[in-house]
Amino acid sequence: MKKTWLLGFGFFSISITWALYNAFVPFFLEKYISSVAWIGFFMTIDNYFALFLQPWIGRRSDRTRTRLGRRMPYLLIGMPLGALFTAILPFHTSLATLLIFMVLMNLSMSLYRSPTISLMPDITEERRRTRANGIINFMGGVGAILAFAAGSMLYNTHESLPFIAAAAVTLISLFILLKFIQEKRDAHTYVEEPSPTATSFRSQLNRTTVLLLAAIFFWFVAYQGVETLFTLYGKNEMGLTEAEASFSLTFFSLAFVLFAIPSGWLGAKLGKKRMILTGICGLLIVFSLVPVVESLIVLRATLAIGGIFWACININSYPFVVSTGSEESIGTRTGLYYLVSSLAAISSPPLLGWLIDSAGYSVLFYSAAGSMLLALICMMMIRHTETGATDLQHDSSAQLS
Repeated sequence: MKKTWLLGFGFFSISITWALYNAFVPFFLEKYISSVAWIGFFMTIDNYFALFLQPWIGRRSDRTRTRLGRRMPYLLIGMPLGALFTAILPFHTSLATLLIFMVLMNLSMSLYRSPTISLMPDITEERRRTRANGIINFMGGVGAILAFAAGSMLYNTHESLPFIAAAAVTLISLFILLKFIQEKRDAHTYVEEPSPTATSFRSQLNRTTVLLLAAIFFWFVAYQGVETLFTLYGKNEMGLTEAEASFSLTFFSLAFVLFAIPSGWLGAKLGKKRMILTGICGLLIVFSLVPVVESLIVLRATLAIGGIFWACININSYPFVVSTGSEESIGTRTGLYYLVSSLAAISSPPLLGWLIDSAGYSVLFYSAAGSMLLALICMMMIRHTETGATDLQHDSSAQLS
């Protein structure tokens, strides 16, 4: 697990950068744009890149063979470019230069995000992947918390400092990965010549994968909608102040970070599917109860419990996606995972926002619970038994035409 902690620096740097980006770039846009809707649209650029680029990059990395391995070439190109455009982002001089820097930064980060995440299953045996995913998500969560805490202080000194610091962390993380992770030595299985059909998208879409991707889409619709619209719900439905509403989300995030590693350990012991089902059922109940909660203390306790259940889902879902395919398709499956989660991130806030406009804020959590129910139905239809090659043979008979 030592190499997993070292690999976690890659996810650590990504999380710090995105946390700072989401926290402070809206302030930059606000200088030029008065419409909140347009600000929100420009802030979703990363999801569009994830939707179209990351599946392609993931698949390309599966088929790449160099002396540094499959993933490292993408990190060597993407991370320095990402650091550069992150650092210069605050030095925009107009809306045009700001948007150009945002696009270039998002493009650069799309080059290495899927390959970085794919390194985890590359260097980790299947039975240890849920624990490894818990570790890298824990480091990602710590990175996000650190970004909000230290980033706010640096921003108060000068608005460029958080972004320069994030760029430095990215370059340091790249140095750590290059020094301590050697794909050909550390990869659990490394094939010098890729199979010509092993990484095609069609070859990966067996019944289990399709149902799992559908479940991922539905639970991310619920999560992204609640995460985006909760502060408005707290203010307009519960009568909370803006500070009380935003701080309440901290309980959800902190519980997720604290339970990330235990969730991975339980996934390895009890099975990934069982832990995901536990998390879905738990969040379905939590989302159903929130509309009847009136006390701020009870609300925050409920959200904290929700964060634990979200860890059960999130920590085990990516290793489950990887486990239903071949070792040569890890990058492809990583891209598919980000494709459906990004599609949910793009579609969920406007969809649930439209429902709120039509029926009021109370519909937010009922809609999220309904989406979780759809995810539960998809998961219940999966017959994957998590026993490695046997499952692949079982699923091959159900491939889609």
